[in-house]
Amino acid sequence: MGERLKDKVAIITGAAKGIGFATAKRFAEEGAKVMIADISMEAVKTAAAQIPNAEAFVVNVTDRTSIQIAVDQILERHGQIDILINNAGITQDARLIKMTEAQFDAVIDVNLKGVFNCTQLVVPHMLGKGKGAVVNASSVVGIYGNFGQTNYSATKFGVIGFTKTWARELGAKGIRVNAVCPGFISTEMVKAMPDNILQDIEKRSWLGRLGTPEEMANVYLFLASDEASYVNGVALEASGGISL
Repeated sequence: MGERLKDKVAIITGAAKGIGFATAKRFAEEGAKVMIADISMEAVKTAAAQIPNAEAFVVNVTDRTSIQIAVDQILERHGQIDILINNAGITQDARLIKMTEAQFDAVIDVNLKGVFNCTQLVVPHMLGKGKGAVVNASSVVGIYGNFGQTNYSATKFGVIGFTKTWARELGAKGIRVNAVCPGFISTEMVKAMPDNILQDIEKRSWLGRLGTPEEMANVYLFLASDEASYVNGVALEASGGISL
């Protein structure tokens, strides 16, 4: 049990599984009070039950009212929000000529507008304290693009734009904003890809394998902690060198 996030209150969206869940677990190990936010009541309760010092909140990042209710409850109970991890995201892949407008809109709403919604509703409370850390989930796809991911790539490029802009706007006010750009990580979302694609990805990584959610959690931990006190506005690629 470490103390790198001792007495910090952290909201993690999309925390019921995958990288979000691993991050919640890691933050709790480092002394944080972890607010697990996700869309399914059953999933958030199950996740929170597995992590000490965790609380469950049903949040749909496309619904500002659900975010506001969670923020109000957290402030009522704890009086502070120190860390926001904008991790929630979805994919609805298709090539440009086959992608439906509904697929495009759904991914933009969750992955881009959702990050805007959560940050806009949480940051005022960080400004009150003059300190905070926001970490946004981008992706290597948000740096290099990817076949069949017009919508997803656009959101992840956009999240880097948010990060660079907010780092300028909020840095002098004591709030650091950074992004993580994971490569291909062994989550349910990635494992659902066809085997031949996964094997190709493993070959392209100079480490010869997919990453683990726990490895990404350590990157989030660094950026959220005071150890990264002079890190602001970066988009940190954590991909095993897949882009080399």
